[in-house]
Amino acid sequence: MTDSARASLPEPWASVGGHLRQRGLRWTPQRRQVIEVLAASEGHVTGAEIVERCRRLDPATVPSTVYRTLDVLEELGFIRHGHGANGQEEYHVQPTTDHGHLHCASCGRQWELNNDDASAFVARIERRRGFQIDLSHLTLVGRCPDCSTI
Repeated sequence: MTDSARASLPEPWASVGGHLRQRGLRWTPQRRQVIEVLAASEGHVTGAEIVERCRRLDPATVPSTVYRTLDVLEELGFIRHGHGANGQEEYHVQPTTDHGHLHCASCGRQWELNNDDASAFVARIERRRGFQIDLSHLTLVGRCPDCSTI
């Protein structure tokens, strides 16, 4: 990606190169490609989906490079990872707030569980167990209202 293409990326993605350099990391073409894919993504995406999207841009994409870049981006706070109801790791792209998920075991639909929805549950666990919950890793499995009536 050229400097002009990088400049056209929306924030926060346009600033990733500077953050990488501040940590002594290189701004490589492979990392630029991952950033381009993430900038065009929204919501939740699996690592495999990111690798596939990168391979559409460059068939020689190496999955380990993509995953190492995702790890660095998470350390920098640009993405968060969580786990779906099936245990599959997924990345939350441009997370604005921490959130968990509700997953219907019958129909497979998912909804976000924000901090307001989970605050009483989280507070009770923290109070009773002293356990600090990372909401982004919380997925509650059950049945949605539509499936509960079947």
